[in-house]
Amino acid sequence: MCGIVGLLLKKPEWDGRLGELLVPMLTGMTERGPDSAGLAVYASAPVPKLKLSLFQLHGAMDWAGFLRGLTASLPGEHALQDSGRHAILTTAAPLEKVKSHLETAAPGLVLLSQGHRIALYKDTGAPADIAARYGFRELTGSHAVGHTRMATESAVTPAHAHPFTAGEDFCLVHNGSLSNPHEVRRKLEPLGIHFDTDNDTEAACRFLEWRMREGDDIEAAIERGFTELDGFFTFLIGTSNGLSLVRDPFACKPAIVAETDDYVAVSSEFRSLAHLPGVAKATLFEPQPRTIYHWERT
Repeated sequence: MCGIVGLLLKKPEWDGRLGELLVPMLTGMTERGPDSAGLAVYASAPVPKLKLSLFQLHGAMDWAGFLRGLTASLPGEHALQDSGRHAILTTAAPLEKVKSHLETAAPGLVLLSQGHRIALYKDTGAPADIAARYGFRELTGSHAVGHTRMATESAVTPAHAHPFTAGEDFCLVHNGSLSNPHEVRRKLEPLGIHFDTDNDTEAACRFLEWRMREGDDIEAAIERGFTELDGFFTFLIGTSNGLSLVRDPFACKPAIVAETDDYVAVSSEFRSLAHLPGVAKATLFEPQPRTIYHWERT
């Protein structure tokens, strides 16, 4: 049992309230996922340089020293915004060169996400503690995807927490359990797709993102997922342009959507939506089985 939440703001004038509205949604799912939590936030507009979310696995991180080392190794413009063990690096350097530097100069530093809009935060512990630790309430942007985890099939570590990411500006959170993640891995690994964990959700994330890189749009990728991903799931997917939601053909895992003229909000249970402004007049519905829902800000 896990909790998923998502929020897409339809009007740019609401973007400054994203974190304020999201934190109660995330903490409202604590009973469904008390051991770890995460949040992927999408900026209101893409930045021209690459934005990387970094996490220090063990102990405190000397971010100033890391930035000096990166600049010495890859001369150019780099900017770093840190919060404890987490930081957002904005860089003009090529991604592969940054990855190579991380592997050699900072082996305990993990790349959580990459893209031009996404910033990703995840850690172990109670969702409220994680939200306070990384300042979720102050975050701004157009849309976000969050998750609270109750581990059932793999370890409780920051790496196993959701959201999972693949490629650029793509993330996925999952409530449920897949029965064939190792079969999916065996299909993708010969194609050069690297896996970081043994978590079943990572298999779904990397499969769907691979299909999109192969030319599928998000709906076509998910349709392929119905035949390739076996098990029970509610998936909430974040892309550069919006949110997508889908439940398996049996709809075993709960979800509810609230939509107004100002936002689309998704959660595993209504209690995480009850605080939202105007929710009393929102259109509320339970997503149907094997039906793909997609929202973008026009």
